[in-house]
Amino acid sequence: MKSVSKSNKNKETIRIRQRRRGWLTFVRMCRYGINNFSRNAWLTIAATAVMSVTLIIVFITLSARQVLVDTVSNVSKRADMSIYLKGDTPEKTIKTIKSRIEKLDNVDSVKYISAEEAREKQAEQYKDNPDTLEAIRESSNEMSATLRVSVKELNNQQSLNNFVKTDDLYKKYKDPNREPSFSGERQQAIKTVGSWVRLASIGGSIATVVFVVISSLVVFNTIRMAIFNRKDEIEMMKLIGAERSFIRGPFIVEAIMYGFIAAIIATVVGYGLLIFAHDPMVKYGIPIDNLLNHLKMYGVLVFLSMILVGAAIGVASSWVATRKYLKL
Repeated sequence: MKSVSKSNKNKETIRIRQRRRGWLTFVRMCRYGINNFSRNAWLTIAATAVMSVTLIIVFITLSARQVLVDTVSNVSKRADMSIYLKGDTPEKTIKTIKSRIEKLDNVDSVKYISAEEAREKQAEQYKDNPDTLEAIRESSNEMSATLRVSVKELNNQQSLNNFVKTDDLYKKYKDPNREPSFSGERQQAIKTVGSWVRLASIGGSIATVVFVVISSLVVFNTIRMAIFNRKDEIEMMKLIGAERSFIRGPFIVEAIMYGFIAAIIATVVGYGLLIFAHDPMVKYGIPIDNLLNHLKMYGVLVFLSMILVGAAIGVASSWVATRKYLKL
């Protein structure tokens, strides 16, 4: 029993020593990596600068996409997608047509404006112009009843198109002199607005990929040059029996430092650009407040995500470089 107890105690002691040794090795790797980070100033500045630009582009791309999504959402709510009915259409019929439109899959809401209300609005708009006001009064019987439709997706009017083409009740009472406002040139304009989001997403994604590749190559070459500069140190480590992870570790830590510093720079610059652009964008009616509110609310998460992206680029590049040039 005593021998078994002593054996278990020895095993536990060995495990404790192994854990302590592993922790000391990790601390030393981090210390050497941080020292290496500051050893070649110009290479460090170049690698950090390129990675900072990459992360800034990622930040701006995602921010621009969100702003465009908010813009399209606002345009969708404000877009005057109107269906016109004859001014003498019975109230009950109008309510039936309105109810049918509200049931369409892409319709958010429908507002009914009677011919009388439309005439009053026009009269109010031109109250300072007697000639135009008189013309409106004379043509009051020709005013249309209007159903203004708010859609969920600006670039999808298929259900509305099908409705105006196939609904017999609507076709019976539609205004023959006025086509729905989402037809023809107006429909094309709405599709153009909706396509901005896709264009921004594609362009931003391409720019992000290009700069990620450039950043990876810069970090790769920086680590490669660091390996060549420390060739004698690496050979000495091999001779005294240093583990592969201990030799490779400082280079990976160095690359992570590039990503960490670049993430700080990119986050500060990204937030600064958005705050600086806030007033001019609001002045031109571009919705940026929603984006800023989300960034303030999830600022820590955004910063950690930037660090994660930068570290991932650095680790991947340094891993490839060390695997190729360390020859362990």
